[in-house]
Amino acid sequence: MCPSNTNAYPHVQGLSRGLALLKAINFSSNGRATIASLSEATGLPRPTVRRLLETLEAEGYVRKSTSDRTYRLNQKIRQLSDGFTDEEWISEIASPILGELLQKIVWPSDLCTIDGTDMLVRETTHRFSPLSFHRARIRQRMPILLTSAGRAYLAYCDEQERRRAIRLIAAGNDAQAGFARNSILVDRLLEKVRHQGYASNDGDWNPSPQVAIGAIAIPVRHKGTTLAAINVVFLKKAISIPDAAQKFLPDLIAAVQKIETTIDGRLSEQFSSVVD
Repeated sequence: MCPSNTNAYPHVQGLSRGLALLKAINFSSNGRATIASLSEATGLPRPTVRRLLETLEAEGYVRKSTSDRTYRLNQKIRQLSDGFTDEEWISEIASPILGELLQKIVWPSDLCTIDGTDMLVRETTHRFSPLSFHRARIRQRMPILLTSAGRAYLAYCDEQERRRAIRLIAAGNDAQAGFARNSILVDRLLEKVRHQGYASNDGDWNPSPQVAIGAIAIPVRHKGTTLAAINVVFLKKAISIPDAAQKFLPDLIAAVQKIETTIDGRLSEQFSSVVD
């Protein structure tokens, strides 16, 4: 990372050091690192590492955990990589894998990301599934607390993000607002999701009043950060939630793991190209 002699302007050492820290956090175990480990990885003095991290935190590129005081990359870091948006980047990765999942389970699936008080459908196999009961799903909005995708996302996202989302939902006046104001009920629901390893919607929300649907969902994560959630949607009269979990969950988990592995590889490649 030495400056070239042909550069017209002086090498900006502070920028190089900041990028080195970002790269070190990106490649650290579980995506989190201490000041000591970052100092060792970059060769920078600890006071320098601390000052740079405070600047990066103020700019929104890293965040410090209040529980163990480690640092991790924040979602804003994705803006440094061309094309890494929920809609274009993750959807591109997930689309063929969702297609493979459809071939195995036949019932349709949606890839959803959080957007305000809703989950936004970014990719779907509804238009290809012979069992789909509605085709137009891209960019459909679904309430977070009433859907399996939303519950899966909320159960596994960062605590601060979860609190912000619940506060935002509770300030509204829709069907999920009253639910969000009952903190005990919300906590029990999310704990149940984490305990059983998946979220479910047993008719709590239906996009079509004429059709009673069920759904299960799990999150898509990268180094401790929840990026999205993927569901499997089915007719309640055709299969129960427990039966759906037993039948579809192994293939759904395998699909999500494949997406996460692809994201990990792609991020490592793109991040290296940014900082090298």
